[in-house]
Amino acid sequence: MIASVHGRVAAVSPDGAVVEVGGVGLAVQCTPGTIARLQVGESARLATTLVVREDSLTLYGFADDDERQLFELLQTANGVGPRLAQAVLAIHPPREVRRAVSTADVKALMQVPGIGRKGAERLILELRDRLGVTSTDTSLDGAGAAPGLPGVAPVAPWRDQLAAALVGLGWSGREADAAIAELAPLADEQVAATGAVEVAVLLRQALRLLGRS
Repeated sequence: MIASVHGRVAAVSPDGAVVEVGGVGLAVQCTPGTIARLQVGESARLATTLVVREDSLTLYGFADDDERQLFELLQTANGVGPRLAQAVLAIHPPREVRRAVSTADVKALMQVPGIGRKGAERLILELRDRLGVTSTDTSLDGAGAAPGLPGVAPVAPWRDQLAAALVGLGWSGREADAAIAELAPLADEQVAATGAVEVAVLLRQALRLLGRS
């Protein structure tokens, strides 16, 4: 098992990154929240897990070991594979996943593409007694440090995080600024509702806006 990778970020894309380790570029699948904290040319450490299939080897990367552990634990539920587990973490940070499961918040889990009511209820039933709470839950929601990504400050203003992510994905600074300006009301709504800005959600919306343009 490849437990982690540490090296220079060679490239980023909407669904992953290439990290150079010992002269080899490793393609790593990541959630938007993790991608938003990576910048081409800078060094980063990602906790990883390797998913082996008959016809493929896919390396999934995470901001820290806790997120990776939750990714693996989600897959112990019936009907949950790596892509769906990653989709869960793309929509909700680890702390919110644990909260939704422990409080039987079916609606929150149904926000994940591919999870309907029955799937959400099954997740709650099968995982309620397995999910714990750790001090690293805030690593992707902007409330604390991200030990898996040294040098990238999760407490930076959301505009800076989003701009860096979009420029890293190949958009110009002007295009990034335009998307950020359009998404500012959504960020205000997030702050009013939860007290924090979900950069991963804004990144997905920005990619949709720029894709249409």
